[in-house]
Amino acid sequence: MPNLIQSPTRIEAAGNKPKIIDEFFGAASTSESRLSLAHMRSPGGWNEPGQRPEFDEFTLVLKGVLRVEHENGVLEVRPGQAIHTKPGEWVRYSTPFEEGAEYIAVCLPAFSPSTVHRDE
Repeated sequence: MPNLIQSPTRIEAAGNKPKIIDEFFGAASTSESRLSLAHMRSPGGWNEPGQRPEFDEFTLVLKGVLRVEHENGVLEVRPGQAIHTKPGEWVRYSTPFEEGAEYIAVCLPAFSPSTVHRDE
């Protein structure tokens, strides 16, 4: 039988400003370890520490601009664009522009604080 998710689980985000993470599937919301799917909303000027996760992350930007720093440069992901970061790659996410950003993130396997490996 299909499993209806009535509402997401709100997760506290890392970073310098409050960011809304609503997880629909994943370790925190459904005890799903195979993947996580979250709706993210971050304010302008938000940034988080760099990370070298053990999971693939697929991100689709709905509004605003998501800046993704990586070992070889910087990418700005705009509405209608998506980015895939691979396990073991160093990345740092931010929303430097005033409007912030809204995006969907899918992690395979599911996001876990123990496998994200944030910079100190």
